[in-house]
Amino acid sequence: MNSSLKNIAILAGGNSSEAAVSIKSASIVEKNIKSRFNTFLIQVSNENWMYEENGQSYPIDKNDFSLSIDSHKIMFDLVFIAIHGTPGEDGKLQGYFDVLGIRYASSSLLSSALSFNKGVCNDYLKTHQVQVAKSVQLFKGVDFNPSEIINSLGLPCFVKPNQSGSSYGVSKVHGPSDLPEAIGEAFTYDNQVLVEAFINGREVTCGVNNFNGVLTAMPITEIITEHDFFDFDAKYNGASQEITPADLPKHLTIAVQNASKRIFQLLNLDGVARIDFIIQDDTPYMIEANTIPGLSAESIIPQQAKAMGYSLSDFFEAWVNHFLTD
Repeated sequence: MNSSLKNIAILAGGNSSEAAVSIKSASIVEKNIKSRFNTFLIQVSNENWMYEENGQSYPIDKNDFSLSIDSHKIMFDLVFIAIHGTPGEDGKLQGYFDVLGIRYASSSLLSSALSFNKGVCNDYLKTHQVQVAKSVQLFKGVDFNPSEIINSLGLPCFVKPNQSGSSYGVSKVHGPSDLPEAIGEAFTYDNQVLVEAFINGREVTCGVNNFNGVLTAMPITEIITEHDFFDFDAKYNGASQEITPADLPKHLTIAVQNASKRIFQLLNLDGVARIDFIIQDDTPYMIEANTIPGLSAESIIPQQAKAMGYSLSDFFEAWVNHFLTD
């Protein structure tokens, strides 16, 4: 460990179905900043938060989020949360670090929690005239009427866990008889389910960062999937094309980037976020805001950073330094 460098804890794993994806993201971050900081890749699970070095495991002391190796106590200058899903993306870890007074490289507790709850986030953004898909929110244990949902939203429609990512538990429903099963599947991932009207258009996504206080929309990526929609296999197993920068008319590029920056500001996000859209009839409809976007080799934010001329080492260093100097 170099005493002249800052100590950065990189958190991986978590308690959701996205833990494996999170480990990939955290590994990419650690690989690209380890020559510039003292990095500690920490695996977070329900009970154990562990750092491994040379085949030896060292537990994190949760009382002050410290690490002891050979009687040497290590404190951290910053925590890079690379956990998708709970407890990293929903604000729980942010609240813990707020209490301890430790800096973290993500949006705040409130902004994270708001963005993670798709239904509440959409309702909030609608009050600011952001275009979102029409939807119905369901709660486990509360009866619902499939016919009323279809009459309201039409078919096809999307069913998704309200607080989840990586397309786990997401279904595209084409027929009335398929809706109850899709809702049941989504409820295995979350106690709340969102059913959304289908928007027929081009799927795009735009990263936003505010490094050094400058709000910047990153190059847009268009997603063209071989599947019925951009599901887990399409995202992580190569069954899609991700075109960066997207081949969009200039007016649509401007519209998507402006909408992305505005949503970033409305949600009071910080660091890096990715905003997903479907463009229908020249109108971008927001699908969701990702406060801890995927950072693995297959992920979109690294593609967009490279399209801006960043090396990944420079990009992640800028991300870390934004919070160290804030």
